[in-house]
Amino acid sequence: MIAPRLRPLLAALTLVLCTGAGAAQAAPAPLRFLLTFDDGPAAAVNDNPTVHILEVLAQRHIKAVFFTQTRAWNGGGTDMGRWLIRREYIEGHVIGLHSATPFHSNHRFMDREHLDQTMQLGIDDLRAETGAAPKLVRPPFWAYDADTLASYHAHGLRMLLTDLSANDGKIYGVNFSWHKRSNMLNHLTETRQRWAEGKMPEVDGFTPVVVTFHDVNTYTARHIEEYLDILLDVARELNVPLADKPFYDNHDELERAALAATVSGADSKPKLPGLWNWLWR
Repeated sequence: MIAPRLRPLLAALTLVLCTGAGAAQAAPAPLRFLLTFDDGPAAAVNDNPTVHILEVLAQRHIKAVFFTQTRAWNGGGTDMGRWLIRREYIEGHVIGLHSATPFHSNHRFMDREHLDQTMQLGIDDLRAETGAAPKLVRPPFWAYDADTLASYHAHGLRMLLTDLSANDGKIYGVNFSWHKRSNMLNHLTETRQRWAEGKMPEVDGFTPVVVTFHDVNTYTARHIEEYLDILLDVARELNVPLADKPFYDNHDELERAALAATVSGADSKPKLPGLWNWLWR
């Protein structure tokens, strides 16, 4: 385990070794955080966490990708949930599909016919609310295989995973974190290594770094500004060069960056953060 005080020094040394100081090869493009939110929208009429997150994003002029559950019994399948999907779209965010089932169903455990049916339902749901079919999908629990991907591609969807995760998903009732900063620091340290080795896409002159939160999580909603500040702080600690605008603020640029970071085939096995990497491998 690397001592925290040595991480910035190691990061700087890695950059020199990987990009070749003084060599003709240019350093990779600066990083820009691409925020994504899963599982929403929330259905609460009062103190709605999705609403609070949207308000913070608007104040900071940030656009994000929302992976929606269009038929969740306590979210996207409600009047409030559908209204929030429309609001997300109107405010310039990118709307992706997470699921179109009453619950947070694992796509990998569905037979192909059932999965195809839910994909089409989700696409139809989002087209009805926004007037446009989604281009992006994220599997619940990050669980996918070749058949899952084949279903996505057959419906014109491309799968986006993540580089960093807030680990704020509700697992057995846990929806808080005592390790917000250390968690992001560890994930960004690993991501920085891939960036320095030139293993990440560059889009419009920047390297998108996908970050995942859950907008149904009340703790996340209350602390979203702190999370955003933590991202900037750990980037500075690791001496990571950020774009002048460290978060995406334009729908089309955001969508291009997200599409460039998608998984093309089942033989490509990007590393997932935390326990998910070994759970599905």
